[in-house]
Order: sequence, then structure tokens, then C-alpha cells
Amino acid sequence: MTRAVQLAFGSLVVGCLVLATKFGAWWVTGSVALYSDALESIINVAAAAAAVVALWVSALPPDANHPYGHYKAEYFSAVLEGVLVLLAALSILREAYQGFLDPRPVDAPLLGMAISGVATAMNAAWSSVLLRFGRRWRSPALVADGKHLLTDVTTSVGVLIGFALVPLTGWTWLDPALAAVVAVNILWTGWSLVRESVGGLMDEAPDPGALGRVRALISGSAEGAIEAHELRVRHAGRVTFVEFHLVVPREMPVGEAHDICDRVEHALREAIGESLITIHVEPPHKAKQSGVLVLP
Repeated sequence: MTRAVQLAFGSLVVGCLVLATKFGAWWVTGSVALYSDALESIINVAAAAAAVVALWVSALPPDANHPYGHYKAEYFSAVLEGVLVLLAALSILREAYQGFLDPRPVDAPLLGMAISGVATAMNAAWSSVLLRFGRRWRSPALVADGKHLLTDVTTSVGVLIGFALVPLTGWTWLDPALAAVVAVNILWTGWSLVRESVGGLMDEAPDPGALGRVRALISGSAEGAIEAHELRVRHAGRVTFVEFHLVVPREMPVGEAHDICDRVEHALREAIGESLITIHVEPPHKAKQSGVLVLP
């Protein structure tokens, strides 16, 4: 079992604990806002289970049917999580609408706030763990899970602040209004998750800053070559794919050209981590003078 899968299992356990705690807060209060907060935790549990499966599949080695590996499996988990988030938001909007039609005072608000606060603290701590290690290990599934939990924390804090005003003001409509605000925020998060994950599945190019760093690494480590062009970079989960053509002097021996390629590959892997690099060596007449000029 990989460390990423172990962390995903941890998310599943934490998600179940938070789910039970939040439903406890809703049970003692009857609040629509706290119900909406608890409903999102069901999505957390489902998403954590999907992440476990996706991370396990992505760790499988390349085979005859998948020669480039199974790294993109994580994106399917992130897409599924985004869809589940959207469904949760629609369900919350339905409950909020019913609450507007028939507003009711909440019960035991202080106890409910205390219980919900414990669940929010657990989510906050675990989301920071997921984001830290997800970015370090370049795992879309873990990062998506961490971002989802962080959104859950933000909305929970907002719900708690607004929920405290209900018994103070007597505005019973405030409870379903908070639920509606939570739903809108969740809709935005779900859309962002789906968009980012679909971008990964479609081999979306990295941001210009990341592409510029790759160009600089090639330029600074390919001494002896003339230029590099037709550079293409894409991410597939934790792995970065880099492809480009490297122009070398016509008289350069094959072994020396190979040494340059090894040096470039080593520099790229040191900087960007796990990667698959393909370099096509070409003679001088193939130079385009529009790619990466190699530093002397």
C-alpha cells in the first residue's frame, strides 16, 4: 500500500467521524443550516472512498494495455468528487427552500454549535495534512480532497457565525438563508474541481511559469547542443511528461549526444520530480531558431 493510499484511508476514517459529529449537531438542533453542513460530509466520505480506489489504480505499474501507466486514474476521482459536490449543493438548496416556506426555531443552539465546532476543527486539521502532502507528492486526488475539506471548513465557520445570530435575533429565516449560501459556495467548489480535473484528462498545458522553468532547465543543462524546440509538457497525476527535439552539431558522436540527453533528464527530474522524458536528437539543418537556445 502506497503512502498516498494510506493517507486516503485516513481521509475515509476522518470523514466518517466528522459525518457522525455533524449529524449529531443537526439532530440536537433541527437546524437546516447544520443539516446542509452535515450533508456535505456524506460527500466527503464518498469522495474519500473514491480516492482510495483511484490512488490504488494510479499506483499500478504500466502494462500492455496502459504503456504510459495508470496515473490519470486520480483525475477520475477528482471529477467524481466534483459531481458529488454539485449534487450535494442541489440537495441543500432544496432543504433551504423548504425552510423558507416553513421556518422553525432551532433547539439547543449552544450545544449544536459546540458539536459542530469539534467537527470543523477535525476537518481543518486534516485538510491541511491533505493539501501539504498532496502537493508534495503531486497527487490530484489528495489535493482535490484537501480543497474540498477546506471549503467545508470555510462554510462551517460561516454557518456557525450566522447560526449564533438566530437565537439572538429571533430571525428564523436566517437558518435556511445560511443553508442557501452554503449551497452556492459548494456549487462553485464543485465546478472548480470538475474543471481542473477535466483539464488534466485533456492534457492541458501547464501554466506559463512552469513551462518557463522547464525551458530554463533545458537551456542551462544542454551545454554542447545548439537548441531545443517543439517542447511539450503535460501532467498526468503525479507524473510530468516532457517531450522536445534537441539539435546538436553534425559532427557530434552519438555517445556525446546521449550524454547531453542524460544531463538534461537528470536536471529536469531533480527539479520537477517523477517524470517521463522523451528527447529526439536532430542535426543542425533541423534547427528552427525559435525554440530554446542552449546557453554556452
